[in-house]
Amino acid sequence: MSQHVEQNDLPSGLAKPAQRALAGAGLRSMADISNLSESELSGLHGIGPKAVDLLRQAMKSKGLAFKSGK
Repeated sequence: MSQHVEQNDLPSGLAKPAQRALAGAGLRSMADISNLSESELSGLHGIGPKAVDLLRQAMKSKGLAFKSGK
């Protein structure tokens, strides 16, 4: 069977390095990402300020937010 798990959940404008960073950390959906704080996400190699902002906006549109405790 397919191993693709809700990859379409991630924003389409996310840069390839950020996509690889998320995949490498096992983060496959916006719900997965919401289990991290912004500082935890920013600590992933390949995730920069633009990716954090894009993900924040995408999570907000889905009623999600980063975990508290930066």
